[in-house]
Amino acid sequence: MDTHRLNSLNLVQAIYHQSMKKIILPLLLISATAVGQSKLRTEIDKKATAVEPKVIEWRRDFHQHPELGNQEVRTAKIVADHLRALGIEVTEQVAVTGVVGVLKGGKPGPMVALRADMDALPVTERVDLPFKSTVTTTFAGQQTGVMHACGHDSHTAILMGVAEVLAGMKDQLEGSVKFIFQPAEEGVTGVDMAGAELMVKEGVMKDVDAVFGLHIWAQVEAGKIGYRPGPTMAAVDILGINVTGTQAHGASPWSGVDPIVTSAQIVTGLQTILSRSVNVTENPAVVTVGSIHGGIRHNIIPEKVEMIGTIRTFGDDQQAVVHRRINEIATNIAESAGAKADVTITKLYPATVNHLELTSKMAPTIEAAAGKENVVIMDPMTGSEDFSFFQREKPGVFIFLGGMKPGADPIKTPSHHTPDFYLDESGFKLGVRVMSYFVVDYMGMKK
Repeated sequence: MDTHRLNSLNLVQAIYHQSMKKIILPLLLISATAVGQSKLRTEIDKKATAVEPKVIEWRRDFHQHPELGNQEVRTAKIVADHLRALGIEVTEQVAVTGVVGVLKGGKPGPMVALRADMDALPVTERVDLPFKSTVTTTFAGQQTGVMHACGHDSHTAILMGVAEVLAGMKDQLEGSVKFIFQPAEEGVTGVDMAGAELMVKEGVMKDVDAVFGLHIWAQVEAGKIGYRPGPTMAAVDILGINVTGTQAHGASPWSGVDPIVTSAQIVTGLQTILSRSVNVTENPAVVTVGSIHGGIRHNIIPEKVEMIGTIRTFGDDQQAVVHRRINEIATNIAESAGAKADVTITKLYPATVNHLELTSKMAPTIEAAAGKENVVIMDPMTGSEDFSFFQREKPGVFIFLGGMKPGADPIKTPSHHTPDFYLDESGFKLGVRVMSYFVVDYMGMKK
C-alpha cells in the first residue's frame, strides 16, 4: 500500500473513532444519568410509601384547623417546625405568613423550587368527616365557616412529605431544593399585593432555576395526573362598567337617557367579543357580567347603572384584545345612546402557562411517576392560579393530581370552592412521588 493511501486510511479511521467517541460518550452519560435517576426513584418510592401515613395525618389536621389568607399562623408554624427538624434552612414570615425552606444537596447543581399553597376559604363545610372543619369567622361583614374547599391542606401536607423524602437522601442530590409554602393564593381583601406576587417581590425566585407545583383536582381520579403544555389556567381580571345617562320619569322615557337599556345593550355587545374577536379554536376566553345595579323605584329611570364582572383569558396577546374590545364596545354603545360608559379593568393573576420546553422534558417524569396510562392531557381551565407569578420569573410546570374517588362521575362530583368538596386521600402518595421525581430528574438533566 502506498504512503498516500495509508495516510488516507489512517485519517478515515481517526475521524471514525473520534466520531464514535462523540456518539458513545453522550450515550454513556445519558445511560449513567438514567441509572442514577432510576436508583433515586426506587429510593423515593420506598420513602414515599413510608411517609404516606404522616401526609394523611398532616392533611387531616390542616383540614380541621383551616386558616384564611395571610392568617395561616398555625399552619406555618407546623410547617416551619417540620422543616427545621429535617435540617432544612427555614425563613418565616415571607409575604406575611409564608415559609421558605432550603435543602442543600451533597453535590453542586441547580436550585429547584417546589410550591404549595396553605390558605383556606370562607365556606361552611357540609361533608360529614371525623376531621370536619367547625371553624367560623366574620368575612365581608358576614358570619361564615372556614374550610379547605380547594385542597390546599393536601398541597401543604404533600410538600411536607416531599421535604422529608428528599432530606433523607440529601447527600445524593445534585443541587438544592427550595420549598415554598405560600399564603393567600385565594387572595386577600384590602391589600395591594399578596400570595405568590408578594413572594416574588420579596425575592423568593431570584436563585431558582425551575419551579414545579401541583393542584389536587376533584374531577380527576386519584392515582392519575393531568397536565397541559402551554396555557393551562386563565388570567383573571375584575371588570367594572359605570353607565351614566339622564334621569327621567318612567312614564316619559324620551325625556331622558336610559342607562338601563344602554347597559343591557352593552352586556349583549360584550358577548360578541368571544364569538367575533377571539380565536376560540386556540384558547377560550370568558367575559361575565356578574352584577348589575341601577335604580330604586319602578317608575323612575335612574341616572346611573353599575356593572361588575370577571374576565378570563389565556396569554398576554389574547388579554390585550379582550380588554381593548370591552372598552370599545362599552364606550361606543353608550355614546350612540347619548350616555357615557366608564370602564375599569383590574388585573389580578396572569395566565398559568407551562413552559413548553420544560414541560416536554418533564413529561417522561410524570409518566414514570404515575404510569403512562394514568396521565391525562387536560383542556384549558378558565379558573386561575397565582402560581403564574412564579412562572413569569423562571420556567415552571404546574400539574393536577387526581383527588376523585376512582370510578366516580366527575360531573356529579362536588367541585372546588363548594361546601361538599371532598378528596380521596389514596392519591397523596403519588403527589409525593411525582414532586420528588421532578427534583432528581431535573437535577440529572442539568449535569
